[in-house]
Amino acid sequence: MATTAPDQPPRKLKILMLHGYTQSGPLFHLKTKALEKNLHKAFSASPSPGHLPSHPGGCELHYPTAPIRLSATDIPGYDVDGASSADSGEIDSFGWWRRKGDAEPYTYAGIELGLAIVAEVLQKDGPFDGVIGFSQGGALAGMLASLLEPTRRQAFEAAQSAGGIRYLDSFTQDSGFIEEAVHPPLSFAVSYSGFAASTNPLYAAFYEPKIETPMLHFLGSVDTVVEEKRSLRLVEACKNGQGVEGGSSRVVYHPGGHFLPSSQKAYVAALVGFIREVMGKADSGNAEVKEEGVEDMDVPF
Repeated sequence: MATTAPDQPPRKLKILMLHGYTQSGPLFHLKTKALEKNLHKAFSASPSPGHLPSHPGGCELHYPTAPIRLSATDIPGYDVDGASSADSGEIDSFGWWRRKGDAEPYTYAGIELGLAIVAEVLQKDGPFDGVIGFSQGGALAGMLASLLEPTRRQAFEAAQSAGGIRYLDSFTQDSGFIEEAVHPPLSFAVSYSGFAASTNPLYAAFYEPKIETPMLHFLGSVDTVVEEKRSLRLVEACKNGQGVEGGSSRVVYHPGGHFLPSSQKAYVAALVGFIREVMGKADSGNAEVKEEGVEDMDVPF
């Protein structure tokens, strides 16, 4: 039986939670309280009799806020998804980037700043086992998993000759001998209503070669905010996505729209089962609450 050294705190399952466009860390926390409760129960420091805890320290979720404060003009129908009234001055809505352009290929203004904030959280509060993101945060979860993979920096360097962005300085640190990523590769990533970045060659290196990190995708069958084909592009960008290699076992459809199913048993069970599966492999090597709908938004992300 594994034991914990007296001078070390018990192991926790640490998850980074990335909110969607127009939200904030506190708002996303509020909207995912049921999910947080279920994760604490599933990865409890005090499991049911006869079962040893896989993470004796329990489960710990972190909810950072994106750095780009949005104005009313950034948010079609701007009072949705928690945004406050324009009459109050600044609105409590944030994004990881702003989408620019009228059609593909879009550019993402501020994406370097958004990722720099994530890198700062990784260094300050990590190491993390995995990441869960919703909508724009789901897209960011895929990018983050990609950036931390061992050979991804070389992929960015190779893509620069074709117009790709350079590997982000915020994800690089000098270890004294070589430059390395600011955080170890993640064990898992989860996207709810997420999507792949623009088809702009600027962002190709996030997905070429395919993302190796195990990733689970939740899609709403009647989501009218993020088109299914955009979400499936992220699925196909993962090595074990929807193709021949991995089947469709890492794609879960729920019969709803653009929200995160926090408490429905089948979808919580799928999430918990996925985390247990990937963390088991990592260890061996070493009341219904819904998001407020935004179905009528032409969301600019």
